[in-house]
Amino acid sequence: MNDRARSLAGDRADPLRHFRGRFHRPPGLIYLDGNSLGMMPNAVLPRIEAVLRREWAEGLIRSWDDAGWWDLPLRVGAKIAPLIGAREEEVVATDSTSVNLFKLLAAALALRPGRGVILTDPGNFPTDLYIAEGLSRLIPGCELRSVPLGEIAGALDRSVAVVALGHVDYRSAEILDMAGMTRAAHAAGALALWDLSHSAGAIAVNLDAAAVDLAVGCGYKYLNGGPGAPAYLYVRRDLQAEIRSPLPGWWGHAEPFAFASSYVAAPGIARMLCGTQPILALAALDAALTLWAEVDFALLEEKRNALSELFIELVEERCPDLVLASPRDPARRGSHVSFRHPKGREMLEALRAEGVVADFRRPDLLRFGIAPLTLGYTDIFDAAERLSRALTRV
Repeated sequence: MNDRARSLAGDRADPLRHFRGRFHRPPGLIYLDGNSLGMMPNAVLPRIEAVLRREWAEGLIRSWDDAGWWDLPLRVGAKIAPLIGAREEEVVATDSTSVNLFKLLAAALALRPGRGVILTDPGNFPTDLYIAEGLSRLIPGCELRSVPLGEIAGALDRSVAVVALGHVDYRSAEILDMAGMTRAAHAAGALALWDLSHSAGAIAVNLDAAAVDLAVGCGYKYLNGGPGAPAYLYVRRDLQAEIRSPLPGWWGHAEPFAFASSYVAAPGIARMLCGTQPILALAALDAALTLWAEVDFALLEEKRNALSELFIELVEERCPDLVLASPRDPARRGSHVSFRHPKGREMLEALRAEGVVADFRRPDLLRFGIAPLTLGYTDIFDAAERLSRALTRV
């Protein structure tokens, strides 16, 4: 190991190194899949145990008020808000990303009467496409129009109600120009809806500065909320009095315990809630989010870039058969690094035998998640070495 390697491997230059001790880390495992499922924060176990033993087992139904269960979706949303450049009252944690996307796409169509087109690109995350396609079959006059990213601006006309895109490409990690594309949508009179699932908690996001109208995101990747963690949605503050959810459940009612026979939407972001909320899952996400109040995002981005650059350098040096599939410019790259290899599936299995967890996307893409809070420079050196060994066995 050279001098540079020794310096980095000791992690002495890492100002975020203390966060690694706040996650459960299986011994001997190098986890490079935080872009699919984040590691479990140590704070989650005692929180869930308290909810089970004290709030549910002892408090029972009284805990809706005494333990603050009723307001938990809004409190969790308020914790997510600063991570995506939003105000606390603009975000609520609820449902899944897919359900939230359905709600916001339908609401966007209603906000732009006379326009029926949902504009997206064919490389968008598949579930986002499925949801938009399903909605287009449900609503008369609705059309899903899918064009390559480079043609989005040219496809914007007076028929487009909403442009729906992912902020970070789930395959290559390319970061899209959120502010520029949002401006283009607004210039055509359309709304802009962004999926933040591969960016929140990993790269700096500023929805308010970009004048974004609507957004969704998941809680189980870089936010470390656990498998199937509740997602979240964002509605810009000035749209909230006008927006209507297509799923007007009792939790989104202005007076939920009046049990009125007709629906009156709650004020603000709470109107986007639907049914009774999953308290155990919300509590896990709430506990996971507590550490983010201490994170300096400038340092997070600096470390993410340093880890990614180092990984690319080492892989290209030791594994020349792997071809970089992510942008080389760190300013255009999110928090995972993708390489192509014709035997990518076999490589994934060989890596797991070496104690490295990454993931694979057909036909030949290996993705390596770079979660700055849970990885150190030592992990990157060791992962590259193990990847080199794995390559000799496929």
